[in-house]
Amino acid sequence: MRSIAPLFMLPLLNTVRGATVLAPAAQPTQFITLDIVNAPTAPDGFTRIGVLANGTYPGPSIVATKGQTLVVKVNNKLTNDSMRLSTALDFDGIFIDSDNVFNEGSPFINACPFGPGESYTYTLPLGNQTGSFWYHSQLSVQYADGLRGTLIIYDPEDPLAHLYDVDDASTVLTVADWTHNTSTSILASYLATQIIPVSDSGLVNGKGRYNGGPEVEYAAVSVKTGKRYRFRLINISSRANFVVSIDNHTMTIIEVDGVATEPHDVNILTIGAGQRYSFVLTANQPIANYWINALINTGSPARNPNLNVTLSRGILRYEGAPEEEPQTPMTEGPTGADASVLNEWELVPLEAIPAPEPDFNLTFRTFMPAGLTEWEINNISYIPPAVPTLLRVLDGETQQMDFNQTENTFLFPAHKTVQVEIIDAINEGHPFHMHGMNFWVVKSNGSDIINTVNPIRRDVCVTGTGSIILRFRTDKPGPWAFHCHIFYHFAAGLVSVIGAGFNEIGKTVHPTEAWERLCPAYDALPPGEQ
Repeated sequence: MRSIAPLFMLPLLNTVRGATVLAPAAQPTQFITLDIVNAPTAPDGFTRIGVLANGTYPGPSIVATKGQTLVVKVNNKLTNDSMRLSTALDFDGIFIDSDNVFNEGSPFINACPFGPGESYTYTLPLGNQTGSFWYHSQLSVQYADGLRGTLIIYDPEDPLAHLYDVDDASTVLTVADWTHNTSTSILASYLATQIIPVSDSGLVNGKGRYNGGPEVEYAAVSVKTGKRYRFRLINISSRANFVVSIDNHTMTIIEVDGVATEPHDVNILTIGAGQRYSFVLTANQPIANYWINALINTGSPARNPNLNVTLSRGILRYEGAPEEEPQTPMTEGPTGADASVLNEWELVPLEAIPAPEPDFNLTFRTFMPAGLTEWEINNISYIPPAVPTLLRVLDGETQQMDFNQTENTFLFPAHKTVQVEIIDAINEGHPFHMHGMNFWVVKSNGSDIINTVNPIRRDVCVTGTGSIILRFRTDKPGPWAFHCHIFYHFAAGLVSVIGAGFNEIGKTVHPTEAWERLCPAYDALPPGEQ
C-alpha cells in the first residue's frame, strides 16, 4: 500500500522523526502560523542563538496538496539585536501570478520588511504546482541564522506515482551549511575583507558535526527491504553546494525544482544552494546501515579549522539493522568509472514544452573587481532602492529611465521571451534563481549543447567555467528578483530585477491595506530594528 503524505485525516500539526510538519487540511485553504523567534539551537552540537520559525531548526515543514491556497501568517517576535530584527519571507519556486505580486517576499523589490512586534500574512494560491520547494528569510543574509524550512506540494494524481511506494515526511532530505557566528558579523567581515565565509559544518536533516565538537547523532532515514522511496533532496544553504550519494544505491531523478522529469539514473549528484531534486531509491541491498554522503563545498577548510567535509553526512538505515553508524569507511562517494554523475543537460521534462525563440537578448557578466567588496552584473552592483520597485511602478514609474543604474532593473514588454546568457567571469559557481516563475535551461554549465526542443525547466541554475543560457517569458507583469542564491553574494550586489510589463501592472495589481502599511512602518523603525 502506497504511503503518501496528503491523507486528509492528518491533523494540522504532526511531528515526524523530530521534524515538525504542518500537514494539509481537507479545506482548499490552509492556514499556517509561523512565529519568528530568537532561540538557542545546536544542530552540530555548538549552541548559539538563531533566528527560527516556531523555535525549530530547520523550520516547520509546510505540507500542501495541489490546488490548495496557503495563507501563511508570519509573526515577528525577534528580540536579539546582534542579528537583524526585521524580516520577510520568500517561498522559493512558488509561482506568483501578477495580481498577487505584492505577496512575493522580496524586500525593496516587491515589499518592505516588517519589524519586531509586527505581522504579515502571505496568501499563496498554489494552482497546479506540485513538487519540492522551501521557504526562507529574504532579508539580507538572515536565513543563515536558521530561518529556513521545506514546503512540499503533493500531487494526488502524480503521473510518476507508479515508480515509488513511499513519499512522506520521512523522505524529505535537506542539506545545509551552518555557522557558529551570526550572519550579521560574518557579512560585516566579508564586506571588509572580500573573503567569503567558510561554514563551520554541513548538515543533513538539521544535524552535523564539526572538528573537535561533540559526536552529534547523525540523522537517520529508515527504509524497508523491497520498498521504493521518493526522496526529496532540498539544498537550504546560504552558500554551499553539496555532492550527494548514498553508498551502494542508485538515485533515479524524477523531479527538478518542481518540474517532473523522465526517470534518469545516477549515483552521485551536485546540488547548488536553492536547488531541489526528487529521486527514487529502491531498498534492494542487504539489511545494514549505509552512509548518505553529502560533502559540503563551502570554500577551503584551511580558512575554518572547524570544517571537516567528510563529517557532513547522514545514515540510510534498513529496518532490522542496528541503530549504529555504518561499519564501512566514510568516503566521498563513487569516483572514476564507478561514478554515474548527474549532468543537467541530460534531464528531460516529463511534459515537453519547447523553448520559444527570444524576442530580447541579455548578457550578464558576473564579476568581483579587485579591491572592492561588491559583486557586479555588467559592472553594476545592485543597491536596494529606498522605495520598493513595485510601489514605484504602482505610482506610475514604468519606464527604464525611472530606475537608477544601481537597481539593475531590466524592463521588457509583457508576453515576450527573453534570453539571458550568464558568463561567470571568475568561475565562482553562482546559483542563479528566478522568483515567481521558472525558465528553460537552453545551455547548461559544462556543456556546449544548445537545446531548445525540450530543455529542462527549473528556477535555480548554476554557472561555472562556461556560460549558461536561460529563457523565460514575461507573461506575468511585475518586478521579479533574479539573483545569485549565495546570499553573501546577494548582499554584496549580485542581484537583478526583471521588469515585466510594468505598464500593465496597475490594471491588475491591487495590494491589500496590510501591504500598504509595511513601508511606512518599516521606515519609522530606528536603524537598529531594521
